[in-house]
Amino acid sequence: MLTPRLLLFHKQGTSARTRFLRFGDSLLAFAPLPAGAVLRAEDASPGKLQPNPAPLLKLAEQKLGLPGCLQLEPEFSATLDTPQGEVPVLLAGFTTLDPPFVAADALGGRFVALTEVRGVPVVELELVRRAYTLILG
Repeated sequence: MLTPRLLLFHKQGTSARTRFLRFGDSLLAFAPLPAGAVLRAEDASPGKLQPNPAPLLKLAEQKLGLPGCLQLEPEFSATLDTPQGEVPVLLAGFTTLDPPFVAADALGGRFVALTEVRGVPVVELELVRRAYTLILG
């Protein structure tokens, strides 16, 4: 298993406006995917071991300089198959009132609406579709 990736989002509490944190041409923090990544079907094997999200979330919060700002969405499960091995993808939301624009900018990222995710790899578009469906229920 390769290093898990995070798909990070912020959902506005009052309006439900949802934005994803984008880093250049990728929506996954904090490393690009290996070439040839393919998303597995949604029917993940029940009982399959998943990576412990705590270290990954803590690392992301440290990079962002915002301790305690992320909350895992435990119902989201995605695995990418690559020539180098499988890559789990976790979904986490910011718990801040507003998106942390300054922290994102410091890492070369920016928050984008679903309509602004063009230009990312097709596999990431599918991940965002799954995440958006779960977030908005």
